[in-house]
Amino acid sequence: MKLSPGPARQWLAGAALAACALLASAPPASAQGLIRDAEIEDTLRVYTDPLLQAAGLTPSDVHLYIIGDPSINAFVAGGQNIFVHTGLIMEAQTPNEVIGVLAHETGHIAGGHGPRRSQYASNQALGPMLISLALGVLAIAGGEPGAGAALISGSQQFAMSSFVQYTQAQEASADQAGLSYLEATGQSGRGLITLFNRELRPYEFRTRRIPPYMMTHPFASDRVESLRVGVDAGSHRDAAASADTERRFRYMQAKLVGFTRTLPQTLARYPTTDNSGPARYARAVAYYRVSDLALARGELDVLMREEPNNPYYQELMGQILFENGRAEESIAFHRRSLELAPNQPLLQTNLARALVQARGRRGADEAIELLRLVTAAEPDNAFAWRELAQARNERGEEALAELASAEQSFALGDYGLALSFAERARRTLPASTPDYQRAADIVTFAGAEVRERMREQGGGRRPG
Repeated sequence: MKLSPGPARQWLAGAALAACALLASAPPASAQGLIRDAEIEDTLRVYTDPLLQAAGLTPSDVHLYIIGDPSINAFVAGGQNIFVHTGLIMEAQTPNEVIGVLAHETGHIAGGHGPRRSQYASNQALGPMLISLALGVLAIAGGEPGAGAALISGSQQFAMSSFVQYTQAQEASADQAGLSYLEATGQSGRGLITLFNRELRPYEFRTRRIPPYMMTHPFASDRVESLRVGVDAGSHRDAAASADTERRFRYMQAKLVGFTRTLPQTLARYPTTDNSGPARYARAVAYYRVSDLALARGELDVLMREEPNNPYYQELMGQILFENGRAEESIAFHRRSLELAPNQPLLQTNLARALVQARGRRGADEAIELLRLVTAAEPDNAFAWRELAQARNERGEEALAELASAEQSFALGDYGLALSFAERARRTLPASTPDYQRAADIVTFAGAEVRERMREQGGGRRPG
């Protein structure tokens, strides 16, 4: 599991302007960044893809991101991108609660509740505001300054009221659309009801004090009652989660708890008297994080004996060994994890990283081939580009290493550094080759970004 500084992270600061969030009333918490984990991403994908298909969407077009944030939330931003907070996963009581949230967010995407719709809502809200302003001016001109001032001062309230009515309608629409996708995939919608009752209703007394024209989401009680009607009418209202769905949920929770909570917090939730698989998994991660290698391996050895073909147990053992200075020993576990879960970009990156760290130039050849596959599948994976730059450097391929560093910087949004690396790579790469053309493209695009930022910083003037 890794914090990811990729491009999706750059959207988060402004995501609220374009996002369609599930929970508006939950207590706030500060975001900690994006998290990459092959196992959790796979579980969320298994949960989400049937919903996307039921909504008539192409699953490969929709991207899932995990945010390391303890608040219970999820949202859609930047088009077809679903962001899920770790807090939602860890605090959910059933897999159906997480799947219900994913169904709701799918409803936002299918309904087109993105930036263009938000712009439409803003334009719709502009009309009442302008009318109010015009009436205010006419009232003042007609000798009614008090009435005119009231109309003008209230113009923003008219606009906000129109806007929130639109967003409330989107939320209600996404709720009902989500129910239809759950029904179509043979799942119950009760998870949304239990989640809202537990996580939203306790805070409704706060929102009741907010002026109605400031409420972007319907009241929780109204949403719950509307959902209850839809759920009770469904033929799968009492459907239970499959054994695989339940298992994935429990292991996903355990892994997140182990990685994000302290050792005492993890042991409080998963005491040593609990010998279940998820409990051992959480403790293995927690022990590894405090550098207790013996206890971590002890828990993981039990799990691997019980499930020798679980790729993520192999991955975790490889990670534990690698990060404790035993890169050569970690290779066999990383290789086995990739054999059990082929074509997983994160697992490919793990193996490539271990090969270069342990074997240097001898390991670089295989590492480069693995990383070329990763960057082809995930061109914005800055971490993979960094590892590719190191592998290229091990082989003495300076120009290609600089090109990989340019790709890494471009993915991170550091256009100045991307421009510098790309220019250096272009000077020595053979002309008319794909690598040379890619370096030239980065020079063009990164250079344009750098010049634009310089103009903005200079108040619109070109630098002299």
